[in-house]
Amino acid sequence: MRIYPAIDLLSGKAVRLLRGDYEKVTVYSENPLELAQRFKTLGAQNLHLVDLDGAKSGSLVNFSLIAEIVRKSSLSVQVGGGIRDMQAVDRYLSAGVDRVILGTAAVTDPEFLKLALSKYGEKIAVGVDIKDGFVATHGWTKTSGEAYYDFCTRLQDLGLKTLICTDISKDGAMQGTNVELYRELSQRFSMDIIASGGVTEMEDLRLLSETKVSGAILGKSLYTGSISLKEAVDTYERS
Repeated sequence: MRIYPAIDLLSGKAVRLLRGDYEKVTVYSENPLELAQRFKTLGAQNLHLVDLDGAKSGSLVNFSLIAEIVRKSSLSVQVGGGIRDMQAVDRYLSAGVDRVILGTAAVTDPEFLKLALSKYGEKIAVGVDIKDGFVATHGWTKTSGEAYYDFCTRLQDLGLKTLICTDISKDGAMQGTNVELYRELSQRFSMDIIASGGVTEMEDLRLLSETKVSGAILGKSLYTGSISLKEAVDTYERS
């Protein structure tokens, strides 16, 4: 199981939102590049970056900062937030990003999703953010009318290889992750499932590893110290 430390970018800073609420922001670092480099020294091989400004606006607000992090951290980086056309996908992959995560656009523009998958294949992931059983969009500020299971079925039929799934009700709440959700997804779909939201302690990672998810994203738990990144990497990536 791969470990993905997360950096969420808002106004050039590393922040965390509580359950996706832009009004409930905690700033954890004024220097996201330095933070990424610290993750690297602790053994991280991967990095999950989200442009929160971009997720709301639909544009690549933090592109320059993300490109710098990719260039200087030498981590394998996946990026989401505001990627709504092929030009945005091209720019990120040309900047050295390993995987681009489509969120809102995967819901609202299925033709764009098909085009991205046909051109870049495994370099495209889709982020499925679940709110009350439905898929949320636009930086979690809106909810689509499509049930998450139906959406995931459609993605698999299109040939998607990597699905990043977030239970919004768990995100940033430090109350544990939705293990049953990830067990269900892993059993029903052949896509690689990356779990996100609510991973609070090492026990959560143990339970997730038993569901056979391919990865877990760690956010607030790293910033508060409730999970040691070094221990997580040593236990689940190097065992």
